[in-house]
Amino acid sequence: MKILLVEDDKTIASGLEYSLQKDGYETELCYNTESAKTILTEKLDEIDLCLFDLSLPDGSGYQLCEFVKNRSDKPVIFLTALDDEVNVVMGLDMGADDYITKPFRIRELISRIKSVFRRYNKQIQSQPKSVIEIENIRINTLEGKIYKNGEEVQITALEYRLFLIFANHIGQVLTRNQLLERIWDVAGDFVNDNTLTVYIKRLREKLEDNPQRPTIIKTVRGMGYKVGE
Repeated sequence: MKILLVEDDKTIASGLEYSLQKDGYETELCYNTESAKTILTEKLDEIDLCLFDLSLPDGSGYQLCEFVKNRSDKPVIFLTALDDEVNVVMGLDMGADDYITKPFRIRELISRIKSVFRRYNKQIQSQPKSVIEIENIRINTLEGKIYKNGEEVQITALEYRLFLIFANHIGQVLTRNQLLERIWDVAGDFVNDNTLTVYIKRLREKLEDNPQRPTIIKTVRGMGYKVGE
């Protein structure tokens, strides 16, 4: 797991980084908000948790917390001096997950980190998956929309339902009969074998980089279709 540590005191930062790495975590270390925002912009998907000092030379941990929470639901823990503790409530209201006051024992920090990870894992396991990603395609099931390279793809309701069937069976070969049965189960729309061919062709034209050589909706000869491995 990778942790982004933002701490302007280089002595404290070096000690924290060493201790986190010794405990098995990968780290990204920054000393100010500007460099942290660069890392968050370029590598947010790689970061599993953020440790933000509240007082930074060119901003604050509040700003970084807001920056993260507006883009993702990554956990955030504040590092704060005792005098800052009364202000931590504002950070928690912004979505921060915990805070620890300086000076602190490294084992206490590691314990807090593990506790936050456990809470997040429970939340993820208890919630239905609302975003499904397949290569450069993202399905947001709460919105009922499909995106390609971050841009919304204009599709019909039946095209959406058909692709969602594939997305819910990643790596599984689905026969034409299975697809037809599932579409009928979902909406009761009349779709025959020829119409299914047309809809798959349309989906490929909208989602594939090269519809003539599809890499997302793949044909499995003599069996049916498959999305993903």
